[in-house]
Amino acid sequence: MNRKYRKTVIAGNWKMNMTASEIKPFIEQLKENMPKTRACDVVLCTPAVMIPAMIKAGKEVKVAAGGQDVSKYEKGAYTGEVSATQLADIGTKYCIVGHSERRQYHGEDDMLVNAKARALLEKGIAPIICVGESLEQREAGVTMEYVAYQVKAALNGIDATQLRRCIIAYEPIWAIGTGKTATSEQAQEVCEGIRAVIRKIYGARPARAVSILYGGSMNAKNAAELLAQPDIDGGLIGGASLKPVDFATIIAASNQ
Repeated sequence: MNRKYRKTVIAGNWKMNMTASEIKPFIEQLKENMPKTRACDVVLCTPAVMIPAMIKAGKEVKVAAGGQDVSKYEKGAYTGEVSATQLADIGTKYCIVGHSERRQYHGEDDMLVNAKARALLEKGIAPIICVGESLEQREAGVTMEYVAYQVKAALNGIDATQLRRCIIAYEPIWAIGTGKTATSEQAQEVCEGIRAVIRKIYGARPARAVSILYGGSMNAKNAAELLAQPDIDGGLIGGASLKPVDFATIIAASNQ
């Protein structure tokens, strides 16, 4: 982490877990275990129906509410979709786009991820843009080429001013929900590479201001080592974010 130039962000992704009625007890337990001081922004990304409850409960511990997906359209006949306008209207501050599960199960491509990120930016919501390679791509030695393409595609048409509100999350697909985790060196190498890609597009100053998160099974045990890396500015946390004690431990690890 390098707080001189950019903020640290610990973002939980609850995926399709929990209910609105479980949020208040979760936040109360999180508050009991939260470090007295913290050097990061904390976000919990929930299904859209739970965002209002998260906003209400999260105020007492300064936890921001985030969405998990958004439509590229502003409005219209798109049954089941949620627009950036609707998310902004209820107070959503962040939203994940391009998560590997959306790409895998819903066929989302890089151009769609870009459209969604731009829709969020237009409404003042910070997109958490996910990129990452499969096990086959890593073994083939094309990790950086593939991730670089994803980053370039996701940021297409986004200017330097908008870039300041973007967060990139590197999530090696082979380390999500598998119990496997990239080594701190592997994670740092790719996050450093992502920053280099951004530097080539926007220049040094904008690139050093972008927060890059690691999203491959960060947990209470490995968070400190991962967050000690110079280009890892936080985490996009899956399973561990469902456990208040573990999530608080990760938040505390960002104080280093």
